[in-house]
Amino acid sequence: MAAALADVTMQAAAFASLPARTAAATATARPLVSSFAGMSLATKASRKAVARRAVAIRCDGDGSAATATATEADAIPIERSFTNAPAVLDINKIKELLPHRYPFLLVDRVIEYQPGVTAVGIKNVTVNDNFFPGHFPERPIMPGVLMVEAMAQLGGIVMLTDDFGGKRDAFFFAGVDGVRWRKPVVPGDTLVMRMTLTKYQKRFGIAKLAGKAYVGNDLVCEGEFMLALGS
Repeated sequence: MAAALADVTMQAAAFASLPARTAAATATARPLVSSFAGMSLATKASRKAVARRAVAIRCDGDGSAATATATEADAIPIERSFTNAPAVLDINKIKELLPHRYPFLLVDRVIEYQPGVTAVGIKNVTVNDNFFPGHFPERPIMPGVLMVEAMAQLGGIVMLTDDFGGKRDAFFFAGVDGVRWRKPVVPGDTLVMRMTLTKYQKRFGIAKLAGKAYVGNDLVCEGEFMLALGS
């Protein structure tokens, strides 16, 4: 009987001290919670800063990041961080430059644009694209030739400026060299392409461009393109 009373007394004392222990634990935990919250905010701020630098950074002809300053050294090329980049040319402005229309307009928006120099464009690949029912019914894959066509259209956007013929003229696809397809592109992917002018023969109206296309960090297509100016 005495042992039972002692046990009850100990339990009562434990319950009585519970609020104090809970308050102490909460007080101890608060600095940790605040610390984690601070870390989360710092991480977000860091990511936003990197994204802003990525928008500003330019890439050289082979698609690698140009490290102009020390703060840009860790920035990634815009074609690999495009989700943070606003559209420079939306679909309506693209249609003002290109004569292509549905179902063959394969550039949805442009997120970096230096007329006559370089451009980064996006093609959103969806299962509703008209080529998937036949390529292939059981395993839809974007045809490699259409990746090349999308890149060539982006090259046209680079070149259709007042210095290179303007909107009244058009650049026709004249040839490709060294094209390689690295990985398949499937519905749900976002194809991010960069086209950069490497040579322009004004006398003959011939432009040569280097192009690379990515899905995420994966290089999926690359090659050298030749466009011919025509009326």
